[in-house]
Amino acid sequence: MDFPDPNSEPESPDPPLERELDRGRPSRSRRPERSGGTGGSGGGAKQQLMARRALALGVGLVVLILLVVGAKGCLDARKNRSLEDYSSSVTQVVDETNALSESFFGRLDDPQDLGVPDFVSEIESDRSAMDGFLSRVEKLDTPGDMQAGQDTLILVYQLRAGALNTIAERMPTATGNEGKEQAVRVIAGQLEVLAASDVLYNRVTRHEIDNTIENNGASSPELPRSTFVTDVARWVNPDEVTDALNQVTGDTSGTITGGPRGTGLDSVSIGGIPLASGSIIAAGTDATVVATVTNQGESDESDIEVSVSVDGGDPITGSIDALAPGETGDASIPLVPAPTGAVTLDVVVAGVDGEAILENNEASFDVTFE
Repeated sequence: MDFPDPNSEPESPDPPLERELDRGRPSRSRRPERSGGTGGSGGGAKQQLMARRALALGVGLVVLILLVVGAKGCLDARKNRSLEDYSSSVTQVVDETNALSESFFGRLDDPQDLGVPDFVSEIESDRSAMDGFLSRVEKLDTPGDMQAGQDTLILVYQLRAGALNTIAERMPTATGNEGKEQAVRVIAGQLEVLAASDVLYNRVTRHEIDNTIENNGASSPELPRSTFVTDVARWVNPDEVTDALNQVTGDTSGTITGGPRGTGLDSVSIGGIPLASGSIIAAGTDATVVATVTNQGESDESDIEVSVSVDGGDPITGSIDALAPGETGDASIPLVPAPTGAVTLDVVVAGVDGEAILENNEASFDVTFE
């Protein structure tokens, strides 16, 4: 028989009421404790985190795309504005150029009461205005895509400014007495340069600028045409220019004779012997070259210069005082000192104003002086 240890604590029996309650409770299994990063609920949290990150990335990408599209739209709008501003500036210069043309040719058509000094001063003012147009064109703020059009536009105004500068320089002479005929011809030639600038602008420059604006989607009215010389056939004719200037000067002596102008070297002789390559000039023959020249044009010519050079040396000159259309005359040119031995003689008739064909104005001969 076991006796309880007198030193141990007696077991406390469950209180009757608590035991009764335990009997009435259903048994439950214990849930496993949550671990920090694994398990069902932990995996769901990770998926939610990844989903949130993906959503944020998508939103950021959309925002980036919108920013890029918006920036491109702003750049395109800015580019189009610059193209439209450029077109507007060119239009203004062209409109002012057309107004200058009306004033310039209106004055030539009807100088009214302008005397020579005032008329020349007005032409000088026109020259300054065109120089100003060139300066403005050169300083235009040019978009990159417009460079080809800008280059040809500058060339157009360089031609125009150069032509009006030459016209202004020659106008005092053209409205005077000395050298008037030649000055008038130069002016008519420069009016033809102005007509050429019209062709370049209307056929090339204008279309290059309009096409560049259209290809970039910009909106701007088509550039106006620019025709500085409205009646080309009239104003490139020196006679018409002379008639116009005669209204200013009061000169009623007539205009420059129309039609072609020119002279021709018919023959060359020494001592009555016509020269040809291989000619021999006997000792004691007067070494005077006689050049026979014909006026092949339709205008009276004067002071026709003829020159002879020996073996490419300095020319010795003579002249013919005057020749009517179709008339023939001689220029006598002594060779001093007289050549000796085999030499080459080059004979040249100087071209007259407006002469187009000069091939028949010269000849060379290999000649032996015994």
